[in-house]
Amino acid sequence: MRVRRIAGQVQAIERTIEVGEDCAKTLHLVAATRGAINGLLDEIIEDHVREHVAKPDLDDDARLAGAEELISAIRRYSK
Repeated sequence: MRVRRIAGQVQAIERTIEVGEDCAKTLHLVAATRGAINGLLDEIIEDHVREHVAKPDLDDDARLAGAEELISAIRRYSK
């Protein structure tokens, strides 16, 4: 599962900081974790759009609410 992999990566970052590992190794781990989090974010956004915006049987109010939720989340993420 993607979330467990991310949790493992965060733990690895913590370990490298605690033991004073080389900064380059820590930076590499942080970059990999960031990539994994971005991948998770992409997956969640796609699922949200499919279920709460683009699903054919949604009424206009539900579709608008789904779109507003997504816009709000993207704004928070981009700050």
